[in-house]
Amino acid sequence: MNDSLQQLILAATGADSLFGIEEIQSLWSGYGTLFRCGLVGADFDRIVVKHVKLPDRSQHPRGWNTRLSHQRKIRSYEVESAWYQNYSELCDQRCRVPRCLALESNDTEFLIIMEDLSASGFSLCKERVSQEEIRTCLNWLAHFHATFMGRSPDSLWQVGTYWHLATRPDELKALSDGALKASASGIDQKLQDCPYQTFVHGDAKLANFCFSGNGQRVSAVDFQYVGGGCGIKDVAYFIGSCLDETACEIYETPLLDYYFEQLKIALSERKVLVDADAVAQSWRSLYRFAWADFHRFLKGWSPGHWKMHGYSERMTRQALKQLGNKTE
Repeated sequence: MNDSLQQLILAATGADSLFGIEEIQSLWSGYGTLFRCGLVGADFDRIVVKHVKLPDRSQHPRGWNTRLSHQRKIRSYEVESAWYQNYSELCDQRCRVPRCLALESNDTEFLIIMEDLSASGFSLCKERVSQEEIRTCLNWLAHFHATFMGRSPDSLWQVGTYWHLATRPDELKALSDGALKASASGIDQKLQDCPYQTFVHGDAKLANFCFSGNGQRVSAVDFQYVGGGCGIKDVAYFIGSCLDETACEIYETPLLDYYFEQLKIALSERKVLVDADAVAQSWRSLYRFAWADFHRFLKGWSPGHWKMHGYSERMTRQALKQLGNKTE
């Protein structure tokens, strides 16, 4: 941590001094660091700092090192800053997010100073989860989607998710599945035409949920790809992040039933003027399209990825069939 960065953190937090605790992780493609530090003489004893320093030449782990990729990442950090500045405080304890303490940016750097969730009771990151813990995350998503139902994603991605078709032409070009490539725009349009739009987290994988000690509460992190969309995109992506092919097949119906039950409760509690049953019917019908949308990206980006399995293929073929396209 250089002196100028230290001074920025001290000024933003009002601390007398600070000390480094640990580096949590490097940011994707060498764009900076997420780290934890301690404060002396401030309201918080510990904070987490996301320090983005744009590289002269990015080093993407899968070789996607292009100008478009670089511009997409810059935009993602602008979006995350806008999220914390304009929207994060609308989230309550049922869709918990870290409190943002300060934001700084210039032409080459972004600095997001946040509450340390581990010091606030959300210290567990999980690689495997029980059905109860999956439902805890689905409950978070339901309340998040209810909170932003019908809201315009001003200053965010107009269409959220990091795999959105319009931002991924290189991966589409690399896609060898002709039927899926031909149907990519139709799948995307089907999701965008949904009359019930909200904000989607955009990267709602298991790794972006921090659990309480008993696993009954979560807080979500990493809002670089938050934006407009139908919430089923988050739901499908989350389920795919923590279940294998067999489990996806077995638990599809009970998990979707649970999510929509919680969404109905969340919409009612927030007095959102929308027909919850109509939302559920619309989004449930788009579940296979949400799967196919991410499958399209993944199949072009990393064809050997572990998420490329029979369930994903079946869901995608069902979506193509519904669009009226030949899959043979």
